[in-house]
Amino acid sequence: MHIDEQVSFRKLEIFLSFLELGNMTRVSEALDLSVVSVHRALHSLEEGLRCPLFRRDGRKLIPLASAYVFAEDAERALRACASGIEKARQAAGVGGARLKVGALYSLTLNTIPRLLMGVKTRRPELDVDLTLGSNRDLLRKLSDGELDAIVIALHERDTPSDLQPVPVFDDDIWFAAPPGSPYAQHREIDLLGLRDADFVSLNDDFATYQDFTHAFDVAGFQPRIAMRVGDIFSLINLVSGGMGYALLPGRIAEFSPQIQLIPLARRYATSQRITLLFARNRERDPNLLALSAECRVFKRHDVK
Repeated sequence: MHIDEQVSFRKLEIFLSFLELGNMTRVSEALDLSVVSVHRALHSLEEGLRCPLFRRDGRKLIPLASAYVFAEDAERALRACASGIEKARQAAGVGGARLKVGALYSLTLNTIPRLLMGVKTRRPELDVDLTLGSNRDLLRKLSDGELDAIVIALHERDTPSDLQPVPVFDDDIWFAAPPGSPYAQHREIDLLGLRDADFVSLNDDFATYQDFTHAFDVAGFQPRIAMRVGDIFSLINLVSGGMGYALLPGRIAEFSPQIQLIPLARRYATSQRITLLFARNRERDPNLLALSAECRVFKRHDVK
């Protein structure tokens, strides 16, 4: 079907804005146009469609049913075009004005603020959106194109082949207990002595849960889990409240003075590699190059 040249994306934006705001003056202010320009755009859009969209009531335009029907596809068309432009820019290695980053909750105290402040110093015009979640959730959003990059805990063997990894730092897993627990004076923890103890853990969306299960696989028994939670802060509060012990990465020590971290015995020792991930086909994107550079600076200083 031939689309008349009078139907343009700019006119679709004006049309959708009018339906939302219901007033040409408001549309002109929102889009920085004159009221006359708004009126002309709506009128020429009707001509291009060869279909009435509005009923005139004096100086007012009242949307017809046809306007609302057309609006659904017009909105989809604008979204599809914007997505296509973004993908084309990404394929060409051209950075946009916005960077969407995902990260673990446990990285929000020092790591993520330092990385993002560094990126803003390198690219002050860049707006950054931060999304927090679990490993699994963030990997899915990266795969679906909802995020440009993620910073998660990763085991090297688990790195997807289509993603570019940039190591940030390594973090050991510790035994977590409330201060004054029976284990407070222990130099290290042998999990074999905790068969009858209660534990709390993250759910299986998190890399820390994988480390938790790995340690007990080495110990040769299944721990008694009193509760599973979906964020690190709840887990810290449960440990400090005496609900149970946990195995947690060292970076969480600064989140609360109400927990004590004690090293695990050598046979259970494991660590996480905090890693920046993004699509390999975007490795020339200036925004991601800036974020990668900050990760390398962070690693050199090894500041968590």
